[in-house]
Amino acid sequence: MKTTTTLTYKEILASQQRTPAWRVEDLIGGEKQLDFTKPFMPEGLAGVDSLAFLSPEERRTLNQIRGHEYLSIFGLVEEFILPFVLDHARPRLRDDDHRVRTLLQFAGEEAKHIQLFKRFREAFEAGFGSRCDVIGPPEAVAAEVLKHHPLAIALLILHIEWMTQKHFLEGVRENGAIDPLFRSLLKHHWMEEANHAKLDTLMVQALGDNLPLEERMKAFGEYLELGMFIDQGLSGQLELNLAAFTKATGRKLSERDEAEFRKVQQRAMRWTYIGSGITHPMFLEAVEILDPSLRKKAVEIGVSFC
Repeated sequence: MKTTTTLTYKEILASQQRTPAWRVEDLIGGEKQLDFTKPFMPEGLAGVDSLAFLSPEERRTLNQIRGHEYLSIFGLVEEFILPFVLDHARPRLRDDDHRVRTLLQFAGEEAKHIQLFKRFREAFEAGFGSRCDVIGPPEAVAAEVLKHHPLAIALLILHIEWMTQKHFLEGVRENGAIDPLFRSLLKHHWMEEANHAKLDTLMVQALGDNLPLEERMKAFGEYLELGMFIDQGLSGQLELNLAAFTKATGRKLSERDEAEFRKVQQRAMRWTYIGSGITHPMFLEAVEILDPSLRKKAVEIGVSFC
């Protein structure tokens, strides 16, 4: 396998140390409360504006339901990222000091992210006014993911980390439109995930370096299987979002409008969690290092999620 990245653990540790420190308490709680008069998600992710049969208030309600979904999905994925990073760090505690420190800081920040999404979700549930159900439970999802090849899991985590970079850019574009606290969440999550993406690139490389081509190809296939697992979960979440919308607004959509709702929202959800990650240039670069044919395959598959 040809190694092309020039990243080092020492450089990533220095970048981690330069990243401004923040606490969950700095972002939510006390006087900092969600503004339910505003949308929470950038339209590029929420995909609600094209639903012309909904009123502006109904589109805002759906946007906020998508925001709750986002908090829940990311709280869920952090549940398998944290144990995977710890498992990756444990056998290397006697290795290079910079590697150990970057991995342990990575794990600590992922634990903080679990708390971050939990606190925002609690604030949402306290102020939204009706129940929004989510897929899960997180423990079952994590157990399913962690059964797969370590390289497949590392690729999925890298996918998620580069995905958050695009999500932050969407939030920047709509600075004045979305709730400032939700935009702050996107920003602060991005700040640390930018370093995590670099570190996970090295994890993907380290795992791939020790594998023959046949096993790297197999692991990439398992990464795609995990993508399908996520897609199935999104289908279930779409139905839960529709039920939450009906409950929150008291409106039962016509059969035609319900079909359009599903079509538009499935496309938006697939882009948010799958397309924005698998098509990210830096993710594709990491995949190409494993084998050039895998980049081509990722691009071909990614088109259907854009």
